[in-house]
Amino acid sequence: MRRKLGAGDVTFNILNYMFLAALMVCTLYPFINLLAISLNESTDTLRGQVYLWPNALTWDNYRVVFQNEMLLGATLRSVARTVLGTALSLIGSVMLAYTLSRKEFFLRKSINLIMVISMYISGGLIPTYILIKNLGLTNSFWVYIIPGLISVFNVIIIRTYFDQLPDGLVEAARIDGANEFQTLFRIVIPVSMPVLATVTLFVSVGHWNSWFDNYMYNTRDNLNLLQYELMKILMQSTQQVTSNATGSLSSESLRQITPQSIRATMTIIVTIPILFVYPFLQRYFIKGIMIGAVKE
Repeated sequence: MRRKLGAGDVTFNILNYMFLAALMVCTLYPFINLLAISLNESTDTLRGQVYLWPNALTWDNYRVVFQNEMLLGATLRSVARTVLGTALSLIGSVMLAYTLSRKEFFLRKSINLIMVISMYISGGLIPTYILIKNLGLTNSFWVYIIPGLISVFNVIIIRTYFDQLPDGLVEAARIDGANEFQTLFRIVIPVSMPVLATVTLFVSVGHWNSWFDNYMYNTRDNLNLLQYELMKILMQSTQQVTSNATGSLSSESLRQITPQSIRATMTIIVTIPILFVYPFLQRYFIKGIMIGAVKE
């Protein structure tokens, strides 16, 4: 039978709903504001007072961005990098984490120590560039995949999750004659979907948003990624507005290339794919990150 709520319970529920509603508004407002700015006429945006809805609705900002001929190829390369990089990184991280989770592996503690040290000490930007150049990865698509193939942070999360699985799972698989690969892919991975979904989200967002390796290691236009091309559009719009200060651009051109509107448009473009992917992984995300980060 349903318990009757007292005055204290009703007050708590009201305050709780008010707090959650305020939190939702604070979370959604920046994105909605960016969407309104991206759909608003640029010079009107400079005057301010664009909040939840565009004052002067226009698609000009999106037209300026998508007029770039390199954008389609860059988008396809970013998608290829995200899919391929995430898949290979997940496979490598899972195999390494499984190896380090086996208590009978005699180098387990030493490799764990080396991995943790690498999180605090890096080779530096110049030695890293020299290494990648000597490996022949510059001006190649694989420079986006190989250098970041294994993330120590992700390996530690997955290994911690594997450590909490019952030892009886692995022992039963070995009694049935399964080798290590069969044990990993048929027994361990199917029961580890929460942490794997969490790591997949981390890695895919990192690949999708990355542009600095494009700037550092690739000089060929046919290898540029979406984020790098969008950054170039933003830089060009800023330079054109600066040129307009000397009278070289018309007010019509200024209306279309205001950096504030272009920046908001670019943010919406690169965020939408993540918004479509996240709902499918959201139910695993909180459970995976909590279980993988806390050891009993």
